[in-house]
Amino acid sequence: MALHYNLAKVHAISENDPDFVVQILQLFVSEIPNDLLQLKEAINEKMHKEAYQFAHKIKPSLDLLGMTIAYEENSCIENWTRENGKKKEIKDTYKSLEHHIEKAIKEIKKDFNLQ
Repeated sequence: MALHYNLAKVHAISENDPDFVVQILQLFVSEIPNDLLQLKEAINEKMHKEAYQFAHKIKPSLDLLGMTIAYEENSCIENWTRENGKKKEIKDTYKSLEHHIEKAIKEIKKDFNLQ
């Protein structure tokens, strides 16, 4: 039972094709962790442009998987990058984003028996 993600949008675009759903989820669990790591490094190094690029890259996946809280946190990070904000204020937001994504990945792997 999905607690940390929602597949309604995925099912809508896939016309309930289970193979397509699994492909989307496999892509999410295989690529997002690296993007998240790159985002963290960019935030830590105050590389606002790079942080924006990774936050922007992650954004559609969070929306597609119905991860509303993570999507909003990611949008806060995007806004922070545009304003060249202070690092301290964004670290908690990043940690929460990371937590939500990690929970979703763990749940997806279990629910769909993915590696």
